[in-house]
Amino acid sequence: QWIDSGNRTCPITKLPLSENPSLIPNHALRSLISNFAHVSPKESSRPRTQQEHSHSQSQALISTLISRSPSNASKLESLSRLVRLTKRDSLIRRKVTESGAVRAALDCVDSGNQVLQEKSLSLLLNLSLEDDNKVGLVADGVIRRIVAVLRVGSPDCKAIAATLLTSLAVVEVNKATIGSYPDAISALVYLLRVGNDRERKESATALYALCSFMDN
Repeated sequence: QWIDSGNRTCPITKLPLSENPSLIPNHALRSLISNFAHVSPKESSRPRTQQEHSHSQSQALISTLISRSPSNASKLESLSRLVRLTKRDSLIRRKVTESGAVRAALDCVDSGNQVLQEKSLSLLLNLSLEDDNKVGLVADGVIRRIVAVLRVGSPDCKAIAATLLTSLAVVEVNKATIGSYPDAISALVYLLRVGNDRERKESATALYALCSFMDN
């Protein structure tokens, strides 16, 4: 749209562009945007008191999730509600990360319970939207869980896992870490070959993001 409007400068740097600039679509970013929840105008303009209520509610949900012996039903309820809250609130995403809930979410990925696994992966995907969390999630061992899910998870879990890799690969150092992890790229290639439409789309996008790092 910028080019079609007659502009011949970069909108960021203001430097001149060539007469016929070569534009390269950022498919990884487009995929992340398409997976991000579209907040309605009503939600985005909610009163401050409701935001404060959401923040206080998130603390109780985090406490339930990280407690020593919550039931699977309690974990699922906490995860489901945290997924909704972290989709649209950066402050809650940071609060969840700082609280130690990432470790609890990773344990749920390892649980073998497909419903818990799907919700915990969705929560980790939301947390990865914060740039400050991307390297920390990798350091916490999320790649090992993602690769395992890509191999044996449900179709929905596999698709979310591939999307999570795309999000993490926004950071250059993570591209190298993911690419050097045993079976990470081969698991995505396998999903590209045998997965359903959503699985193939998300695995292709993840591979596209990873392959911008030359060694991959």
